[in-house]
Amino acid sequence: MGKTVLISGASIAGPALAYWLARYGFEPTVVELAPAIRAGGRAVDFRGETHLTVLDRMGVLDELRRISTGGHPITFVDQKNRQLLHLPAEFAGGAVEVERGDLAHLLYEHSHPGADYRFGDSITGLSETATGVHVTFRHAAPREFDLVIGADGLHSNVRRLAFGPQERYVTHLGYYAATWQLPNHPGLAHGSVGYNAPGRLASIGAGRRDPQTAGAFALFASPRLDYDRHDLDQQKALITQAFTGLGWEVPQMLESLVAAQELYFDSISRADLPSWSSGRIALVGDAACGATIGGMGTGTGIVAAYVLAGELALADGDHRAAYPAYERRLRDYARTCQRGGDRTGRFLAPKSRTGLRLRNTLLSRRAILNWMLKEGEKVAELAELPDYPARLGHRAGV
Repeated sequence: MGKTVLISGASIAGPALAYWLARYGFEPTVVELAPAIRAGGRAVDFRGETHLTVLDRMGVLDELRRISTGGHPITFVDQKNRQLLHLPAEFAGGAVEVERGDLAHLLYEHSHPGADYRFGDSITGLSETATGVHVTFRHAAPREFDLVIGADGLHSNVRRLAFGPQERYVTHLGYYAATWQLPNHPGLAHGSVGYNAPGRLASIGAGRRDPQTAGAFALFASPRLDYDRHDLDQQKALITQAFTGLGWEVPQMLESLVAAQELYFDSISRADLPSWSSGRIALVGDAACGATIGGMGTGTGIVAAYVLAGELALADGDHRAAYPAYERRLRDYARTCQRGGDRTGRFLAPKSRTGLRLRNTLLSRRAILNWMLKEGEKVAELAELPDYPARLGHRAGV
């Protein structure tokens, strides 16, 4: 049945889905608004056997281990750089931590031999027909596909076109986060150092690859803000307003922000949909069940791409069977994972001095820290992970 599949988004879930679909004999096309695979971004991690098993079956686990950051220890300090709390590398880095840009490039390299990538374009219209989905593009000529999958993140264009406005499905969780690069003026070794004021976190982190460059991370509590997601100057002004007046390294961070050519700025939010599919159109990754930070979104996206492609292959492309099976297997798992995002802002930047002291005191106890690490691994485990490659070994390329 459905063999031609249009995937919107070439970040993480999109290329992973394209890889598996091509491996099972489908014809995936990936459309991406950016002119190329995006570089940069914060490090992302995988933890638990479910994540690692899927990566191993993709044939990328060994390469990810080779380019792993080794994890980033996090130290919280006061204004005079005195240590208040230290978290080991495995707390944030899981079993394997890599730079997001490195992961995106690796998945692209593994998927592009079997997929048609179209950069610098986006979907403008979706209309389901008796035989497929008629798709219009900003630049390319219209075309009909058997299936369309939105893998285009928390602010999904496909979700907006096929399911309705973002406001129906995305909940603001009370914080905003930003990252950008700056010179490593503090001379940091491997790891991150962060300074808190109530409701705010300013952090600088350095990796092993380039000791001269560091990454800034800023997080602050705020009601929903009205701003242009494509206007860097406006976003920089919001960050500056939130952090002006703080000490530590914050003035230098804000000074570097002025010259930053690339900036990630977004709310900490969560996506919830009553269904991940509508007719021939489905969602995967953050578009379906995202949580901006702390919701294991990268790992969930990789697992979801694996399951969606596997169910489509088992159903010989029949979306009427595959989409419900995909959602049944993953909905509860994804919901459990994304709950971590509900707590991220409150953990990184408690809104009171009492909350800050309580966090620092509790996590200084190794027993509590170990318990949190074990709980994180449990959450990342899917009760039943089908071995689709083994079951579909008769398909070409498997």
